[in-house]
Amino acid sequence: MRGEVGKTDDGVLVIERIHVTYRLKAGEADRETIERVHGLHADKCPVYRTLKDSIDVTTEVVLEG
Repeated sequence: MRGEVGKTDDGVLVIERIHVTYRLKAGEADRETIERVHGLHADKCPVYRTLKDSIDVTTEVVLEG
């Protein structure tokens, strides 16, 4: 996970962006299913739904192995 912090006009630090990398141990045969689920998961994730209106949240999937 990687985040970017900025400052408000009055100097308060705030999180502006979060990028999450999901590293999955899976083979190419599973890629289609993984990409389909990845495309749907944000709308069912309580953390994402809490933050999405105030912080830019992006994700990616990296297959390992």
